[in-house]
Amino acid sequence: MSLTIRDTLREYDVILASSSPRRRELIKLICSDFRVIPPECDEKLPADISTYDAAEYLSDLKCRYIADIYDNSVVIGCDTVVICDGAIFGKPANDEDAKRMLRALSGKEHSVISGVTIGYNKKYLSFSVDTKVTFRQLSETDIDAYVRSGEPLDKAGAYGIQGAGSLLVEKINGDFYNVVGLPVSELAVKLEGFLENM
Repeated sequence: MSLTIRDTLREYDVILASSSPRRRELIKLICSDFRVIPPECDEKLPADISTYDAAEYLSDLKCRYIADIYDNSVVIGCDTVVICDGAIFGKPANDEDAKRMLRALSGKEHSVISGVTIGYNKKYLSFSVDTKVTFRQLSETDIDAYVRSGEPLDKAGAYGIQGAGSLLVEKINGDFYNVVGLPVSELAVKLEGFLENM
């Protein structure tokens, strides 16, 4: 991968189609100047979609929603899901839902999949990155304390690996930043190839 992607992106109007404060911080590693425009689209999944395709489908939805309006901008859409035992864990609805998710993740390996879509000038490129995360065995006391912190409520799978949620993790296999919410290294590679071929 070339480290010149930051210089390349200075030539473009870059839009992050996401409301996530974590993605906003991470994209600064790739792009020094960008706008944030959260999409207001319906993020409902088709009934027949594979769990492993869900994040990429939603990233495409978000990207196209913004790119249809700003077709002369480089638009980046992203979505992250946690998959455990074949079920998708998005953001918990409330404290009890967060506890349910954490109990299910306790002592197990799960997948964190981020789907990313790049759009520019009515052309699109989508990809997914899968990181395996294993939780240590959690007690009810651990779960209650973590949920009381308030950290789980706006995060897929009810935890943030970059915060106190790191204490729940036994090991990780893959891209750490993918678990935070944006696979920055893979995105840089894909952006470079995508823009070179425009």
